[in-house]
Amino acid sequence: MKSISLLAPGHRGCAGCCDAMAAKFTLMGAGEDCIVVSPTGCLEVMTTPYPETSWDVPWIHSLFENAGAVASGIEAGLKALGKQGTKVIAMGGDGATMDIGLQALSGAFERGHNITYVCIDNEAYMNTGVQRSAATPYGASTTTSPAGKVSFGNPRPKKNMPAIILAHGSPYVATTSLAYPKDMIAKVKKATEIEGPTYIHCHAPCTTGWGFDTSKTVEVARMAVQTGLWPLYEVEDGKVTKVRKIGNNKKPVEEYLKMQRRFKHLFTMEGGAEEIAKIQAIADKNIEEFGL
Repeated sequence: MKSISLLAPGHRGCAGCCDAMAAKFTLMGAGEDCIVVSPTGCLEVMTTPYPETSWDVPWIHSLFENAGAVASGIEAGLKALGKQGTKVIAMGGDGATMDIGLQALSGAFERGHNITYVCIDNEAYMNTGVQRSAATPYGASTTTSPAGKVSFGNPRPKKNMPAIILAHGSPYVATTSLAYPKDMIAKVKKATEIEGPTYIHCHAPCTTGWGFDTSKTVEVARMAVQTGLWPLYEVEDGKVTKVRKIGNNKKPVEEYLKMQRRFKHLFTMEGGAEEIAKIQAIADKNIEEFGL
């Protein structure tokens, strides 16, 4: 496991940037011998302002929609050249993964390419102005699902992306959080050592889009896990093999929601308590399903 960062300092990320932390932990798990594919998004924009780069490993920018296809091509090329051992990693945001890039990603996993895909899920399109994505949670206010007189924010639950990837027969799927670096590094390392298409889904709070102090990124991420809204688990060959228990550390979802501006309306609007109860029900369902 690499102990130094392969993502150089001096990039243009915000203070407390979730993408920078997630990319750093991913590279620590993958090691130096890897090629990274990064679709359009915050991570790409803030790490590669021409002619500079923060990547100390080979890196290529793909379009929003084709990171899966580009990673597939690199893997096939390495195989054709007889080069073994080099890991191919794609790192995309939730929009590039769960919305725009889903078709290419599905193809890569269906064909069984030996790649690892890391979704850095900050639950909206942060790079273009905090628009709703398929990862935006129920009740969150975004610029395209604004809370107001006739709306409590996003009316739909998050898309269950790990379940979609599991339906492709991936040998390894795991969720993680940047609040737990050792967990993420270990899961990335494990994913890259397993033959076949593997998937890591990292929950990554965005200080700008979610509306919290830049010093609170890890604290907010940890609270999501402690409420049960973001369960940490591993699935190997279709079976859940490991779950991070929260036990007596369980927190009510109000403590998580109050930390963020995007949920502020739930505490000021008439009927907000009922909406919070619906979010608590989502957490309770996770706790029951995974035995948290």
